[in-house]
Amino acid sequence: MDFLTDQDAKKDSSVHILWWRILSGPFQQYQEDGYLILDGLLSPAECDELRLRMGEIVDRMDVPEHCRIQFSTNHDEQLKTQGNADYFITSGDKIRFFFEKGVFDDKGDFTVPKERSLNKIGHALHAYEPLYKTVTHSPKIQGIAKKLGLKSPVILQSMYIFKQPGIGGEVTPHQDATFLHTEPLGRVMGVWIALEDATLNNGCLWFIPGSHNNGITRRMVRTPEGTYPLTDFVGREATYGDKLFIPAPVKKGGVVLIEGTVVHKSEQNVSEKSRHVYTFHIMESQETKWNPENWLQPTEDLPFPALYTK
Repeated sequence: MDFLTDQDAKKDSSVHILWWRILSGPFQQYQEDGYLILDGLLSPAECDELRLRMGEIVDRMDVPEHCRIQFSTNHDEQLKTQGNADYFITSGDKIRFFFEKGVFDDKGDFTVPKERSLNKIGHALHAYEPLYKTVTHSPKIQGIAKKLGLKSPVILQSMYIFKQPGIGGEVTPHQDATFLHTEPLGRVMGVWIALEDATLNNGCLWFIPGSHNNGITRRMVRTPEGTYPLTDFVGREATYGDKLFIPAPVKKGGVVLIEGTVVHKSEQNVSEKSRHVYTFHIMESQETKWNPENWLQPTEDLPFPALYTK
């Protein structure tokens, strides 16, 4: 199946009109809560096509032993793993592999089938994988950005998150602006597309509504060149009571819009079902300063590409 293009949208007026009806009302909730769920961004067949392509990428995966690092959002573990790894900090313009805990033995060999070992693949699928590039620049995504009043949005990064059955790790409470910091704040939005149902059992997102109004409490920054670790944290994540969080289950093909300063998390996947997601971040570049201390920086090979295509 081909993904919906501008020309397709004009031909399939029923799909186009239905989607714009979805977009016509709910954006006040995004401004108030800091996140918003929209159903039906992708069809089930489009989700399956993205998953099939990712399966092909994983089948061809050949990761050098020194690159077999685990991904974590825990403060101290981040400094010991990806914060020390050149593999992570230079991944912004590449497609690289990040693994769950406990999937390697002492020799660095897989202890599980390799397709069940991955936490995520990132961070430039939007640039180098045609299917993912098409979704990222689709008329629906551009329509969302325009509805939100974005004038010059650019794409910062993209990831495919697996949330493996039984071992898909917890993502601790955090704010995306910790890692993708701008001046002023509030210029980054995550676009989180469920390629399978995201449920309470397999690790859906949880949010603290309205927490995007409270600023941020920590930042990941690059350390001076030639020093280790390669990144460090300024500040610490605040402590949040569990009762503050609201679950955000979403059906296959739905999308969650995530304001960059809203506090969110996900629990470990304790189910027998995976929770595959394609996600990327958009930044309003007009009158926005991208922090030169962020781990992610544009490169000659991949400047942050414009979302709107001519």
